[in-house]
Amino acid sequence: MSIYKIRFGTPEEFVPTRFAPKPLCEVIDGLPAGITIDGKMTRRGVCLTMPIDGDAGVYGFGLQLRGFQQRGKKKTIRSNADPLSDSGDSHAPVPFFVTTSGWGLFVDTARYVSFYNGKCKRRDTGAHADAAAERREVALTTEALYAAVSAGADTVMTIEIPFAPGVDVYYFTGKSILDLVSQYNMFSGGGCMPPLWGLGGFYRCCGKFNEEQVLDIARRFREYDIPCDILGLEPGWQTCAYSCSYLWDREGRFPHPEETVSSLVEMGFHVNLWEHAFTNPTAPVYEALKPYAGSYEVFNRGLVPDFTLPEAQEIFAAHQKTLCDMGITGFKLDECDGSDYTGGWTFPDCEEFPSGMDGEQYHNLFGLLYAKTLLGALGERRTWSEVRNMGALAASYPFVLYSDLYAHKDFIRGTVNAGFSGLLWAPEVREGKTAEDLIRRVQTVVFSVQALVNAWYLDRMPWEEFDCIDEIRRLFRVRMQLIPYLYTAFFDYRATGKPPVRALVCDYQDEREAWDCDDAYLFGDAMIVAPMVAGERERRVWLPHGVWYGFFDGKRYDGGWHTVVTDEIPVFVKEGTLLPLAEPVSHVTEDTQFAITLRAYGDCSASVCRLTEDDGVTVGAPMRVLEVCADTETVDSVRYRIAGHEHITG
Repeated sequence: MSIYKIRFGTPEEFVPTRFAPKPLCEVIDGLPAGITIDGKMTRRGVCLTMPIDGDAGVYGFGLQLRGFQQRGKKKTIRSNADPLSDSGDSHAPVPFFVTTSGWGLFVDTARYVSFYNGKCKRRDTGAHADAAAERREVALTTEALYAAVSAGADTVMTIEIPFAPGVDVYYFTGKSILDLVSQYNMFSGGGCMPPLWGLGGFYRCCGKFNEEQVLDIARRFREYDIPCDILGLEPGWQTCAYSCSYLWDREGRFPHPEETVSSLVEMGFHVNLWEHAFTNPTAPVYEALKPYAGSYEVFNRGLVPDFTLPEAQEIFAAHQKTLCDMGITGFKLDECDGSDYTGGWTFPDCEEFPSGMDGEQYHNLFGLLYAKTLLGALGERRTWSEVRNMGALAASYPFVLYSDLYAHKDFIRGTVNAGFSGLLWAPEVREGKTAEDLIRRVQTVVFSVQALVNAWYLDRMPWEEFDCIDEIRRLFRVRMQLIPYLYTAFFDYRATGKPPVRALVCDYQDEREAWDCDDAYLFGDAMIVAPMVAGERERRVWLPHGVWYGFFDGKRYDGGWHTVVTDEIPVFVKEGTLLPLAEPVSHVTEDTQFAITLRAYGDCSASVCRLTEDDGVTVGAPMRVLEVCADTETVDSVRYRIAGHEHITG
């Protein structure tokens, strides 16, 4: 496992590595023996070519909602608020990919890079004796006609970086896709560590609610006994939202914001505020930001701060720090994923910023720089916030991506794909067309990195409409059971770069069935989740070699294909797993001690369960990992106690 760096021409000034944390791994100059990347400068920019194995799988390129296996496709890596096609457009474009051939590549640029993933062939300068043989078969379908174009040992990877006079390229080697992805995340500064409370339930209130309606939602969560740790306020908390004033609407919906936030905190909620960076003339930071903003306005005279400049970050973060001092612990950073061809509401690619960056580059870096600005305001307080644009080298940022799109299967595919690129993704729930649709969506979000229900346009809780409160309560209680397990998965993400949620091909690329599996994923090291959508009571599920057990029913499964019929979400646990299940609590506090039941799946006589302990709220807090066995009765910990044991044998 190694990372190599090679330079072509003169790289641009504004590239992802300039704004990234220090890599937590060594980088070697040059390429490994036997590896060649051809590069040349053209009138269009930089063009790179390299061979790629004829049957290699290719994955990555950021948050891809519409495609999974990228072999044979062209991907143009551009920020897009509404990525509706499998073209590369994304809320989180990342010029990084991995292959099943033991290598991956990161192109250090903020440009709209185009990747031709084994889609093109080199011109054959040799004999054409067998050309006639290739033409003997007449294809009668479009699939057959074009199949030969994207296959074969002589295909190449071609990468085009427009406008750039040069570029740095990083070549990753490893035995598996998991090795490659983990190295990339360590190159990005290591994975992020959420606050413990961030892994609980998260509910965003209706955007037009006033403070009493928000408090009523909070009380109903506690009355219904539905676990919830975070309440989010949407645009209505501000006097002006498009563009943003960052001022409480004290004359309207929120006359007593300090008291409201205090009341929510007393009920055990963390408060998250919606905003975007387009700054209204009424904002307290507007005048000071003027010299550090672009020349175009967005959303009703909104400034676009140039977050590459420390001055802009410091000025802008002043309003966030004021809100954090009030008790706010998270933000939803919206509208930073637009491009000038999606909706016409944002700045153009030809925008010129004071730093010298242009609009194209800023579109791809906007979300990450915005998130970096907020982290400066939070100081040593951990957050579990949201952002609608993120890009390269973002693994260390505790921000989860979301979308205005809402196709459930695309959201599942995003959950599978995000881990290839050092990203976190919430397949958020809003409304449901039916009770079944709502429950299926909640099932998926409970088994994701952020259990988010975004009711920003709903007058009432979505489960109230369908009278399915009991089922929703049960699902969020399952989420609370899994917090210790998921917290340790994030500890591993921080320490080793291993994504807590990832595609099956990351760990099981030796089994070809995993190569195209875009509707099931690993949740931590030991669980496989295979969501279903409304209208489905059964689905085909592939399980890797070995023995697995149903999480909900304890049924034993051998590796291979299975048809599963259930109203539950199909979840499977690997044999030999000692799973720590917590007694559900309504919310997590700094003093919460989890009562753990150790559930053993199959023979766990040699198994170890790992539990991560720290204060749960502070950046850089000391951490330790406790190891317990199947017969452990007590543990020296303020965070955990052993409450019971279970044994699942199928």
